[in-house]
Amino acid sequence: MGEEINKDNGSANNTNAEENGDTVEGAVKYYTFEEIRLHNLSNDTWLIIHDKVYDITSFLEEHPGGEEVLLEQAGGDATESFEDVGHSTDAREMLQQYYIGELHVNDRKNDAKEIQDTTSGESSHTWTTTWLIPVVVAAAVGILYRYYMFEHKSS
Repeated sequence: MGEEINKDNGSANNTNAEENGDTVEGAVKYYTFEEIRLHNLSNDTWLIIHDKVYDITSFLEEHPGGEEVLLEQAGGDATESFEDVGHSTDAREMLQQYYIGELHVNDRKNDAKEIQDTTSGESSHTWTTTWLIPVVVAAAVGILYRYYMFEHKSS
């Protein structure tokens, strides 16, 4: 099921995480998104947080926010939800005990590429919507205000 890669020599071999409890020292198990997606039940719950895979099945009942919020994210990438809540340092450290592997490199989001794609070719458009339009609107409101005040003073 998971792909195990030994960091020492870089060799890769497929192993089943549940059947083969043996891990080579320094090895990391890689799971595809499709494999992780299958673990979305209350008796088998995996999450992805920052491209790391966690089996949080035993933590469901202990979660201070309730198990429902975890089950909503089960079998998927919970990074955004995890960060939005603003978990404490203790919660982040506690997460490590549920670590079982990492998301396969091919399934990871390429944030750097997405940022580059959205900024290249659209930088002038972004600048326009971010600065130019609000400045023009503010200037127009200021001019209309002065005109309105001037008209009422002279009447």
